[in-house]
Amino acid sequence: MKTRVSTFTLLFFLGTAPAGLLAQSSGAPGKVGLVSIQEAILSTAEGKKSMADLQKKYQPRQQEIQNEQRDIQAISDQLQKQAATLGDDEQRRLNRDLEEKQKALKRATEDYQADTTADRDEMFRRIGQKMVKVIQDFAPKNGYSLVMGSDQVPIYFAATEFDLTDQIVKLYDAAYPAEAPTSGGPATPATRSGTPSTAKPVAPKPKP
Repeated sequence: MKTRVSTFTLLFFLGTAPAGLLAQSSGAPGKVGLVSIQEAILSTAEGKKSMADLQKKYQPRQQEIQNEQRDIQAISDQLQKQAATLGDDEQRRLNRDLEEKQKALKRATEDYQADTTADRDEMFRRIGQKMVKVIQDFAPKNGYSLVMGSDQVPIYFAATEFDLTDQIVKLYDAAYPAEAPTSGGPATPATRSGTPSTAKPVAPKPKP
């Protein structure tokens, strides 16, 4: 499943405007910090478990789509390789089957993408709202006047000490512990270096 979420989408599902991701402390100006909200969500134990659960949930449907793609490819190959020997009736039957399978695959792929997107967005919303609370609690206690989501605006340079993502992930895991993903599942946990590796349905070949 695709895991990249646009900044606008993430802010929408967090139920906040961009300013809502900023935690301000009272008193004299203090430190400034950056948090990659999306990266932090995918790095938490709850985020990893949620992604693993989603991949396990949708693995059967993904397999069905891949099977349908293979069936379509087999018919396409038969029509191309046996075009000179197939009778007119057989060619019409195969073309009709191919068209029906392509339509069915299109519907199945669209439904799959819509369902996985809805579940993924819900996961980001659920964890993101709790993470904002963790940031808002962390910032004033540690002398931060401003904590900005680095997903929101281009950051051309920032010293490493400004990046609070790892600290926020640890605080989140402590506040909201989650069970580890079930062993043997298809998911690869997210890390700071990237997002889970997932398969993506391949568009069917056009009808010859």
